[in-house]
Formats: sequence, C-alpha cells, structure tokens
Amino acid sequence: METAALLKKYNIAAPRYTSYPTVPYWDNENFNRKDWLTTVAKTYITYKEEGISLYIHLPFCESLCTYCGCNTRITKNHSVEVPYILAVLAEWNMYVDALKEKPKLKELHLGGGTPTFFSAENLGLLINGIMQNAILAPDAELSFEAHPANTTIEHLTTLYQLGFKRLSLGIQDFDPKVQFLINRFQTPEQVALITVQARAIGYTSVNFDLIYGLPGQSIYGLTDTINEVIAMQPDRIAFYSYAHVPWLKPGQRHYTEKDIPVGDEKFALYHLGRKLLDDAGYKDVGMDHFALKSDSLFQAMIEQSLHRNFMGYTNQHTHLLIGLGVSSISDSWTAFAQNPKTVEAYLDKMESGILPVEKGHFLTDKDLEVRKHILNIMCKENTIYNEGIPEAVYKRLLPLLLDKLISVTEKEISITTKGKSFLRNVCMAFDEKLWLKQPKTQLFSSSI
Repeated sequence: METAALLKKYNIAAPRYTSYPTVPYWDNENFNRKDWLTTVAKTYITYKEEGISLYIHLPFCESLCTYCGCNTRITKNHSVEVPYILAVLAEWNMYVDALKEKPKLKELHLGGGTPTFFSAENLGLLINGIMQNAILAPDAELSFEAHPANTTIEHLTTLYQLGFKRLSLGIQDFDPKVQFLINRFQTPEQVALITVQARAIGYTSVNFDLIYGLPGQSIYGLTDTINEVIAMQPDRIAFYSYAHVPWLKPGQRHYTEKDIPVGDEKFALYHLGRKLLDDAGYKDVGMDHFALKSDSLFQAMIEQSLHRNFMGYTNQHTHLLIGLGVSSISDSWTAFAQNPKTVEAYLDKMESGILPVEKGHFLTDKDLEVRKHILNIMCKENTIYNEGIPEAVYKRLLPLLLDKLISVTEKEISITTKGKSFLRNVCMAFDEKLWLKQPKTQLFSSSI
C-alpha cells in the first residue's frame, strides 16, 4: 500500500502515550493521597541512586495562542508570579518531607504556559528555592520552554547560571497568515537572535517546536518556515501534528474547520516537513522528534537508552517524576497523580496545607506489563514477549503486519522503516483498557 493510502487508513484518534494507562482510563475512584505518597517514597528508596525528574508547570501567558492545547491562564498581571512561586516551593517541600531527605535531581524542566512570562529575577527565586531542598546531579539536565517574543538576555543568563543548558523555543510557523489565525507572533530574526545569544552564553542544546496542520498553513509557507529553521541549526526539532480539540480548548474556535488542512493537504505538509528535515541531516527520533547526530537525544536512541514520560522524550531515565504546579502530573512508576487544573483550586489546596493531587491511578501488574511494551515501542521501536505474543495482541497487530509497518517473530515485535510514522497506532494494539472500553466520544487527537 502506498504511503498516502496508509496515512489515510491509520489517521484515527489515538493517544500520544506519554503514560499507560492514558489519563481518561485512570481508576480515580480508588486513588488517595496517603497511598500515593507511599508509592513515591518506595520508588525513591528503590531507585535513589539514579535521581529523580522534576517538572514545574508555569501556566501564565499574556495572550492566548488559539491553537494551544496546554493548561494556561491568560493575564497581563505579573503580580501573580511570586504567590504562585511560593505555592510551588511549598508543594516541593511537601514531597521532600515525604522523601525524608534532599533528593538528587537528574532532570528539571520548566513548562507552561510561558515560563518566560516570569521575570528572570522570579525564575531565580523559584530555582534557588528548589535547590535549597535538592542535590543537583553532576550530569543533570535542566531545560525550559520559552516564547521567542518575550525571552530576554536576562532570562538566558540567569537560568544558565543556575545550571540550565537546554532551551526549547515555541515557533510553530513563521507564515504571517498562520500567526494571525493562531495569535502567536515571532519573527525569524527574534528566534535567530535568541539562538545565537543562548549558544554564546553556553547553552548546549536548542530545540525548536514546529506544528503541521495549523489553520491557514500551506506548502509554500511551511517550506519557508522550515528553511528558516534549518538555517539556524537547532540541535533538536519537534514536528507535531496540530491537535484540533475545540470541545476541550474553546480558543480553537477562533477559526473554523475550513481553515484547517485535512486529508491529502495535511499529509502533504507532513511529508514535506519530514523530507526537508531529513535532507538537512535531522534524524528521526521516536515520535515527532528530530535531532542532529551530535545531540544527546539521537545518541540515546542509538544506545537504546531513550525514555518517554509526561515531559516527552528524554535521554534521562528516572523511575520517579514529580510534577509541581497547576495540572502537573507525577509518576512514581507504580502510580500516577495529577494536580488541579485551575490556579484557584491549586492555590486553595496549598493554602490549606494539603498536597494538591486530586486524581490518579495505581498501576496493576497487568498495567505495568502493558506499559513496558508501549515504552519499548515508543523508545526502542521493538519489544519482546518472553512467553510469546498474546493472541489478542497479535490479532490487533495483524493489519499493521500485512501493511509492513511492523515485523513479527514468535516473541518479538519490531517497527519497520515504513512504520515509524505509525507508532501511536502500533501502541494501540497493546492498550488493553482502550479495547475493553471503547470511547463513546472523541478523547484523543488524530494520529497524523
């Protein structure tokens, strides 16, 4: 079957598999804070030497990017910064108390929202506060997301001095028509300046985020955008499919479905982007990610040490990920927990001195087994069943096998070169909870 036909066939609603079970299938009724903290402490003790990962969600933005699916709070009132930081630090201290010592930090990421909404001084207050109750591992990776239109030399310098070496810039598209529709404005000149400044300061990895399938996007506009990006030589590029979920994100109603490339038009954008990046020397890493051979993400893929968690792909493998702030998700490996999705609810919990987790899931032995196979497919592009592939899984995989997207032996499933664009579809074959309870409404974005 030709690639275009395969894209049509497998372009279905599918999870991105940053976790298993996926959030809609969590058993929230049986979740509680006490047992959650028990799993955190147990995992920490078991894997203490490897260190932990820390994600901090900074939700504030001055304006709404209408394409955005992230948890955000729109405001121009910067007086919100310090109270929010103090709440995050108080939450961190709750976890440190549960661990009974300062943990070793292997990975720290600031996401949003727009982390550079916060002043450089206040970001310093946040990170210094975290480090008072942590030990930074010598090989730790610290990274932050930034908006090119408001990132200053002070942001770059302050965070570099605190140990940050990785920077991710949200670009999406340089086409003025697209930028107008998605209400996201930055010029190639702004992005180039920040990239040059960051490298001069000492940042060792710069990532650009791009999206295909945005409203108003065209072959010509995306070609110009990617050529501009390639000229700046970022170390990594994330090339995501636009997720149109207006029932979850009303801001996406700023434009109509008529503005959005679909079908052959969207597939053409996808093919174009992949080809331009490949021709420029960017190698396919996992799902939606591309990296130069010199980047640590590519090296992790070659060494079979790539990992995937709620922060996406990483070359740092930890069993304990703690998420701080509004909507953040934590992972103790045997359990997941998520914070409230509104700033008010989060701050209310913190003011009451209550650990602000409001839902979660304790993984069963079966969950852990399925999770292992999904992680293997997402990160290593193969997985092995020591007792042989279960019949139900094999039946679900059969269409993918016939289309030569995977190869299968008695015990092993591997992704073919053609199959790299269909990782989400392959993972669905393992997803027991999805097959036991098919969603009655659309829960996930389309896979392509």
